[in-house]
Parts: sequence; structure tokens; C-alpha cells
Amino acid sequence: MLDRLVVDSSLYRDAMSRYAGHVQIVTTAHEGEKRGVTITAACSVSDNPAMVLACVNASNPKNAIFEKSGRFALNTLSADQIDLANAFSGRNPLLTSEERFSMGNWQELVTGAPVLTDALAAFDCRLVDFRVMATHMVLIGEVMGISFGEQKPALLYMDRGYRAL
Repeated sequence: MLDRLVVDSSLYRDAMSRYAGHVQIVTTAHEGEKRGVTITAACSVSDNPAMVLACVNASNPKNAIFEKSGRFALNTLSADQIDLANAFSGRNPLLTSEERFSMGNWQELVTGAPVLTDALAAFDCRLVDFRVMATHMVLIGEVMGISFGEQKPALLYMDRGYRAL
């Protein structure tokens, strides 16, 4: 058995900055409140049943709404949606949730989570598992609905900046 080795967190973040990630906004709604967060930690879990995984920062108390709501949408951004990515990233803490959501066109599919109408792809999910793992909350959702926007270049995040693919 290997002994646990603690890796320096700044070294880890530097290494992960070289890892290209697709940029998404994970959203939810609960009791009249909406929440959206820009993330790059998301992936497919299964295609039968269709399931996705998304990670959000556990240190932000506002993210507790993801567990409370029991639903979320994973909205994949295109390269021309950098303003939305920045708005939901928290880079401007003065923006209210209402102001962030007013920057895009949103709809509801099945669960009631906000779905970006022009996302490259959006996955409307029922939360089936929730775990806190170290610094993050891991959301696993069964996909209940899917929508597609126009096919165009995807927005990626790598080397601490946005890129297009």
C-alpha cells in the first residue's frame, strides 16, 4: 500500500492549467432562486442511462442550492459566449444572479433547471448522487432532456485563458 503523499496545491493548479477543459455553465433553480456557475470539471458518466458529472466549489455556500434543488443543467458554451462564461465565473462579484441570467436566453426543458437556449449542447438533469470530495461538490445527474444550439466552435479553458476549438 502506498503512503499518502500530499501534493502542493499551487503545483497541482499549475499542472491542471495545462489541461484543456470545455467551458460550461451549470445551473439550477430552487424556490424562486436561480444559480449558475462557470465550470470546466464536467464529463459523461454513462450513455445508458444517460448521466453526466459536474463539479462545483464546496467553499461557496451559495452552491448548496445544487443539492437542495435536486436538479441541474449542464450548458456547453461556444467560443462566442466568453461574456457569459465570465459573468457566471464570479470574476465580477457585483453582478447579481438576475443580471447574470439576463445576459442569455434561458428556457426550461423537463426538470425546471435553467437551460441556455443557444448552448452548443445542454443537458437537463435530475440529481441522482451528490458527494463532497475535498474542495468540491460532485453532482451526478441523470439526463432527462437535451437541447442543441447552432453548431460552432467550442469554448475551452487552458493555460488560464479561453481558447476556441
